[in-house]
Amino acid sequence: MADQNNSTTGEDTIPDPVQVFIDSESIIAFGIALGLGLLIGLQRERTTDRLGGIRTFPLIGIFGALTAHIAQMHASAWMLPAGLVCMTVLILLGNLERLRGDRESTGITTEVTALLMYLLGAYLILGEMTVAVAVGGTIAVLLHLKPSMHAFAKRLSERDLRSIMQFALISLIILPVLPNRTFGPYDVLNPFKIWLLVVLIVGIGLGGYGAYKLIGARAGTLLSGLIGGLISSTATTVSYARRAKSEAAIVDLAALVILIASTSMFIRMFVEISVVAPRILLQLMPPLAALLLVSLVVCAIGYRHVGQRESEMPEQSNPAELTPALIFGALYALVILAIAAAKEYFGNRGIYVVALISGFTDVDAITLSTANLAGAGQIETDTAWRAMVIATLTNMIFKAGAAGMLGGLALLKRVLLLFCIPFSAGLAVLIFWPGS
Repeated sequence: MADQNNSTTGEDTIPDPVQVFIDSESIIAFGIALGLGLLIGLQRERTTDRLGGIRTFPLIGIFGALTAHIAQMHASAWMLPAGLVCMTVLILLGNLERLRGDRESTGITTEVTALLMYLLGAYLILGEMTVAVAVGGTIAVLLHLKPSMHAFAKRLSERDLRSIMQFALISLIILPVLPNRTFGPYDVLNPFKIWLLVVLIVGIGLGGYGAYKLIGARAGTLLSGLIGGLISSTATTVSYARRAKSEAAIVDLAALVILIASTSMFIRMFVEISVVAPRILLQLMPPLAALLLVSLVVCAIGYRHVGQRESEMPEQSNPAELTPALIFGALYALVILAIAAAKEYFGNRGIYVVALISGFTDVDAITLSTANLAGAGQIETDTAWRAMVIATLTNMIFKAGAAGMLGGLALLKRVLLLFCIPFSAGLAVLIFWPGS
C-alpha cells in the first residue's frame, strides 16, 4: 500500500506538459509586453510630453498582460474593463494640471498610447502574439515619424487632400457596393474585380506621389525617374521632354530619367502580378526579370555618363484623381473584352495583337488582364508574359515618339540610344525564350 501511495505521489509531481506549454507562452507574452513597452517608452522619453517614459510604458504593458492573465485564470470578464477604467483614472490624475488650465495642452498622443499599451498587453495574453507585435511596432514607428508626417501633411495642398479623399471614396465606399459577378459579352466583366484593380493601380501611383511629397521637388536623377515611373511613366516622359525642349542642357538627363521611369514599370508589373495571380508569379517572373536586369544595366551605364545631378522634378499630378481612375477602369474593361474576343476568334495571336495595341496607351491593363486569365487557367503563362513583353515594347516605342515630338530631335536620338538595348533584349526574349 505504501508503494502504491508513493507511486501515486510521484505521478502527481510530474508536471503536465500542456500546463508547462501554457506557462511558457505566458512568460513569452509578458516578455513581449515588456519589450514593446520599452520600445514605445524609449520614444516617449525623448518628447516634451512626459506623462510616461521608458519605465512607465513597460509597466503599463505588464499591467495589461497581468490583468488579462488573471481574468483568464479566474474567468473574470469584468477585470479587463476594470483595468481600462483604472488606466483612464490614472491618466486623468496625471493630467490634472492640464485639466485645470495650469499647463498648455500638447495633444493627447501619450494618453492614447498608454491606453493602447494596456490593450496590447492584454491582447498578448488573449489574442495572437504576432498581431500584437505588429501593432506595437507600428505604434512605435508612427510615434517616431511625427516630424516627417507633420511635414508631409503641410506639403499637401487642398487639391492633394481632395484627391486622397477621392481615393478613400473609390476604395472604401464605391468598391464594397459593386456586384461581385460577371456581366456582358463573353461573361468576363466583373464590376467588383475591375474596380478592385483600379484601386490597386491608383494605390501604387499614390505611393509614388507620397514619396514625391516627402522628398520634395528637388531629387536626384535616380529618384526622379523612379518616383515619376511609379506615379506615371508616360506623364514623366511628357514632363521631361517638354523641359528638354526649352533647356538644351538637360537633354541627357531627361533621356536617362525617361529610361529609369520606363524601367520602373517592371516594379509595377511585379506588384500587380503578385496581387492578382500570386500562384504563377514565379512562372511569369523569369523573362520579365531578365528584361529588368538588362534595363538596369543600361540605366547604370547612362548614370555613369550623366551623373547624380540635382534635378527639379516637374510638378506631378495626383494619381488619386477620380477621372483617371474611371478612364483606367474603362480601359481595363475594354482590354478584357478584346482579349476574350481575340482568344475566341484568333487564339493566342489575337491576344498578342490586343497587347500590341493597348501597350501604346497603358501596360497596366494588359498586365492585370493576362495575369488574371493565366491565374485562372484560361490562358497559358507563356501567352501571358509574352503579351506583357509585347505591351512593354510598344510602350517604349510610344515613349520614344512622345519624347521626339515634344522634346526635339536631340532628345529623340538619346532616348533611342538608351532604348535600343532593352528593346532588342525584349525581341530576343520573345523569339528565343523557351516555352514552359
